[in-house]
Amino acid sequence: MEFLSTTTLLALALLLLVIPKIYKSCWILVWRPWMLSRKFMKQGISGPKYKILHGNLREIRTLKQEAKLTVLDLNSNDIFPRVLPHFHQWRSQYGETFLYWQGTEPRIFISDHELVKQILSNKFGFYVKPKTRPEVLKLAGNGLVFADGIDWVRHRRILNPAFSMDKLKLMTKLMVDCTLRMFEEWSKQMNDGEKEQVVMMNVEFKRLTADIIATAAFGSSYVEGTEVFKSQRELQKCCAASVTNVYIPGTEYLPTPLNLKIWKLDGKINNSIKRIIDARLKAKSKNVEKDYGNDLLGIMLASSRSNETEKKMSTNEIIEECKTFFFAGHETTANLLTWTTMLLSLHQDWQEKLREEVLNECGKHKIPDSDNCSKLKLMNMVLMETLRLYGPVLNMIRSAAQDMKLGNLVIPKGTTIVVPIVKMHRDKAVWGSDSDKFNPLRFVNGVSRAANHPNAFLAFSIGPRVCIGQNFALMEAKTVLTMILQRFRLNLSDEYKHAPADHLTLQPQYGLPLVLQPIN
Repeated sequence: MEFLSTTTLLALALLLLVIPKIYKSCWILVWRPWMLSRKFMKQGISGPKYKILHGNLREIRTLKQEAKLTVLDLNSNDIFPRVLPHFHQWRSQYGETFLYWQGTEPRIFISDHELVKQILSNKFGFYVKPKTRPEVLKLAGNGLVFADGIDWVRHRRILNPAFSMDKLKLMTKLMVDCTLRMFEEWSKQMNDGEKEQVVMMNVEFKRLTADIIATAAFGSSYVEGTEVFKSQRELQKCCAASVTNVYIPGTEYLPTPLNLKIWKLDGKINNSIKRIIDARLKAKSKNVEKDYGNDLLGIMLASSRSNETEKKMSTNEIIEECKTFFFAGHETTANLLTWTTMLLSLHQDWQEKLREEVLNECGKHKIPDSDNCSKLKLMNMVLMETLRLYGPVLNMIRSAAQDMKLGNLVIPKGTTIVVPIVKMHRDKAVWGSDSDKFNPLRFVNGVSRAANHPNAFLAFSIGPRVCIGQNFALMEAKTVLTMILQRFRLNLSDEYKHAPADHLTLQPQYGLPLVLQPIN
């Protein structure tokens, strides 16, 4: 009897341990989705049916795979059905606002410009960055992009000086030097007597912008940063492949083939960044009177020695911020340059207008500087229109930190809000009947007056979390484009297939081969 009673007690204890876990699993997998779906249904919001554990991920994956098999007409800028086919389909089925499930995570699609303004402009922490998948954090760094609350305020305050206009003016010369190195490589690849050459511009621009961010922000050349960029590119492929898979917390610690690859790449990135940091610290130790440098890395290293908590960054935080700026600092600008040159190749009239403006402001051979670039009004309009039609970021996401009233909607705590930039930038009610057309003149009176809503342009976000690198990216794009237009005429190669694709950022699925014709 004593043995039986002990066994019974052990069984009861085990049940007490297991029952809460079973209850929690049932809550996450069944009851919560059912309750949230009912809450939204009462508000007139429906969407694709939730499926246990997977949510709507299988449907998303299938629709994306089918969309990737299509190729668009060269003159079509209507990329929304191709890059986000699931949103396009659900919008036609369920209306402008709908609920869907990223696994067990509820997501509400909201494209109303006024509601989006309220979400992004909120300064009280009601709409925060949702939890990010571990592999994405390893790629883009757990830095400024994903930080929230006090940590975000501290990081932003420390990093702001690195992007002042005075600093940007000094960086322009570095941008010019890097671009000249790219031209030297092109000239080496040309055979004697050739009048033109075909260049895969998306690849070249990634190399160039990687060189620029490594040199301007970290005092390192592309050669030293190659390991970081190469590993991040491979890691980006892993992230793009896994983003439509079900994420189960804890599985990132299992030694699966994908995880082993991610760990290896992450280790390479960390080690490469540590070497760059160590080289800067070593240079500082040799010259005690010298500071850490006035670039981004120098400012972060100086902050690590601060005695004030609100101005201090740890070594691990610096490494994460380095990842963020290595990735975002070259990836987004490379994509901007890629799509801009594609559009200028299609619209030769605008290419000639820009070339004329460049020659008037900068001359035929003069090296551009920040003052010249600031006078390029037409180029600025073209860049804005490119970002509207082919912005690198397709969506922004936020999470309701508590039950929120948004317009006529009640958003339950923990619901993720998806802001579909690529769709909102084509809203005919806001941008006009020509919203799918390439028309830079819509920005002739500035960004705030380009559409019927002053906050319709979301390429750099709006509100307190507006992109810290906005001016850097535009200065870089203007400098590079100016130098290209001074030297080359651009034409699309016959091999180009118009197939914009979602690879975490918007990229040409088959690359961008351009014919470069030197200008005598």
